[in-house]
Amino acid sequence: MPIDAETFSLFRDAVERFVRERLIPREREVALLEAPPQDLLDEVRDLGLFGLCYPESHGGLGLDPVQEVEIGFELGRASPAMRNFISIHNGVAGQCLSRAGTTAQKDRFMPRLASGEIIAAFALTEPDSGSDARSIKTRAERKGQGWLLNGQKRFISNASFAGLFTVFAQAREGDEKPSISAFLVEAGTKGMSFGPPERKMGQHGAPICDVIFEDCYVADDALLGGKLGIGLDAAMKGLDRGRLFIAACCVGLAYRLIENAADYANGRVQFGVPIARHQLIQALLADSLTEAYAARGMVENAARKAARGEPISCEASMCKLFATEMVGRVADRAVQVHGGNGYIADYMVEQLYRDVRVLRIYEGTSQIQQVIIAKNLVARRLNGELLS
Repeated sequence: MPIDAETFSLFRDAVERFVRERLIPREREVALLEAPPQDLLDEVRDLGLFGLCYPESHGGLGLDPVQEVEIGFELGRASPAMRNFISIHNGVAGQCLSRAGTTAQKDRFMPRLASGEIIAAFALTEPDSGSDARSIKTRAERKGQGWLLNGQKRFISNASFAGLFTVFAQAREGDEKPSISAFLVEAGTKGMSFGPPERKMGQHGAPICDVIFEDCYVADDALLGGKLGIGLDAAMKGLDRGRLFIAACCVGLAYRLIENAADYANGRVQFGVPIARHQLIQALLADSLTEAYAARGMVENAARKAARGEPISCEASMCKLFATEMVGRVADRAVQVHGGNGYIADYMVEQLYRDVRVLRIYEGTSQIQQVIIAKNLVARRLNGELLS
């Protein structure tokens, strides 16, 4: 059961205040630190934001998909680095356990994840395997009553401070053909180490690094779902809600960029009048607001379908594709409205312009979303289904 409307309204208001009063004022500090400071992590924990996607039975908030995207609209107003660790924790990483974990695995880890005692990380991407997830090379070999993991994961968010990693590997038992499986690996497990933090174009404050496994032994109960071969399916299903949440955050950030651009245009005078009165500037603002409104409608509609229990893989991909491309265009227009000042680091629009670029890449590139959408369309028409 989702929380009732009145309680949720109070929670959403608290999140809005937290973003406005605590996250946004510290964006530059976090970017310089290249990591979320402990006091902010504590505040996120106290507010309950680590429990967005986890059921009340395991200590979470039990939000339904509609409520989740409403929170995404609010969190998205902060720089992506300020909420990236929340998105990963509640998105793909948390959804894999929630959808595919055994009862024992859920009972063991979910309360600690929901409370924020430990933070989750999602380890799928590798140096030679990004969009082509089936080609991962990390191996899991049976050893006694457990498994030995060997391989290298790349660009792993939350890695430097995560307590639980969902790790995907080609697992083989005996002479069987390897199949993609997932393992729940706790931080501090012998044989797991980390590469140096990557230097990135944007999203400073959201550290990523390689995670390396060298004869890393995990017990049999670490196998997600207790079954071989379910890893890729769990990952893809987990991505649905994660992509929807990213799309919601893009909407929130787009509205912030539009507000900043409009405020600047009202105060900047050229040719004797505020530039907001020049029609070509107005066109930039109007196009941005229209696209943000369209993205919001898409996200809300997909969330309602998810709340009814309907499959949303295609809808989630459409939302992720449109919203991430949209916020990139909005950020570009916002820089244009600021003119030369938009290229200067003193103005936050410069940082946000860099921050949004990766949104079209992680959790499935725009091109991968196009492939998913097209395959769904073709299959539906082959079945004679009408589009709606």
